[in-house]
Amino acid sequence: MRILVVGAGGVGDAVARIAARRSFFELMVIADYDLAKAQASVVAAEAAGGTGRFVAAFVDASSADSVAALAREHGITHVLNAVDPRFVMGIFDGAFAAGADYLDMAMSLSHPHAERPYGEVGVKLGDEQFAKADEWVAAGRLALVGMGVEPGLSDVFARYAADHLFSEIDELGTRDGANLVVTNEAGEEIFAPSFSIWTTIEECLNPPVIFEAGKGWFTTPPFSEPEVFDFPEGIGPVECVNVEHEEVLLMPRWVDAKRVTFKYGLGDEFIGVLKTLHALGLDRTAPVKVKGVEVSPRDVVAAVLPDPATIGPRMTGKTCAGLYVTGKGKDGHPRRTYLYHVVDNQWAMANYGAQCVVWQTAINPVVALELLATGVWKGSGVLGPEAFDAVPFLELLGGSAPVGYDSAWGMEEK
Repeated sequence: MRILVVGAGGVGDAVARIAARRSFFELMVIADYDLAKAQASVVAAEAAGGTGRFVAAFVDASSADSVAALAREHGITHVLNAVDPRFVMGIFDGAFAAGADYLDMAMSLSHPHAERPYGEVGVKLGDEQFAKADEWVAAGRLALVGMGVEPGLSDVFARYAADHLFSEIDELGTRDGANLVVTNEAGEEIFAPSFSIWTTIEECLNPPVIFEAGKGWFTTPPFSEPEVFDFPEGIGPVECVNVEHEEVLLMPRWVDAKRVTFKYGLGDEFIGVLKTLHALGLDRTAPVKVKGVEVSPRDVVAAVLPDPATIGPRMTGKTCAGLYVTGKGKDGHPRRTYLYHVVDNQWAMANYGAQCVVWQTAINPVVALELLATGVWKGSGVLGPEAFDAVPFLELLGGSAPVGYDSAWGMEEK
């Protein structure tokens, strides 16, 4: 397996650090528009044990031709997209043109319904990719979409719950929360998102999507249906709200459930900041002219906030990603189960030099790549994680090193 990772930000860098300890691939090219960032990731990967298997390169993620040319140059078999979702289609098409398989952690962008954005779906997340599924099938190539942590691991949990825990599912409810705190040099808590603010704005200010059997997909206003969810391993109760996310668009395609939702524990401060950005028009992506220079307001917001890849040393706490499943167990009795994965930032920094949110996102596509390399997972077309057997993934993720990845997942009855 010869892998091209497009993007050397926090997640792409963590992918390299994790993969450096594994032997399933021959070559990993870390590519970025900023070549220095790609080179830094290669240095980190080589220091972690990947000597001789990592190469840095320049790529323009917005250009399918640039992605395809780089993939051909290095004989790439698998392209992993580790950049903002606005670049999905260029990388997706570039991988296809180069004859490579494709993985991503976020899908093609949505576009709200023109007249009823808070009631009906418009162009849904991933629609542009699923529209090309037949081409991937005909070519015998695989596009494994939504294979990060969220989407990704919760989708694996959905497959596992349907196959092994439940006879009937009322709701597949992704519930994510954390107790992370970031401080400045003076020890004062600051506003510093642990993930790309560009992506966070896209997810949180778009109309959230819900799925119901018999009704299909529909939308609600942002931050709707708040609920307090009690997260495990000391995180505790966090208020979660509806957010647009790929799980709701993926799970119903392969798993039978009466309802599918995604709720995220954002917190009052975070919601307030996002609402203010929206009110001021700072969430917009279209360029505006400022003193003769055209700039995207959202890019300006991203530029003035701390880089998520750099805040690890000043972050404390844990992050939790998981799936709350309700329905009937295999014995026919009511069951409410939370399947989850918790990562402590201190552990992630000490063991990988990556903050916990980007590390948790990065480990899942690396596990998936290993399953594809060994032939345990195989397929063609545009497929989500739910289309594959969950057991090998969970065994590899939680198994003891050096065979497994030593990253335990848990299950809690509610």
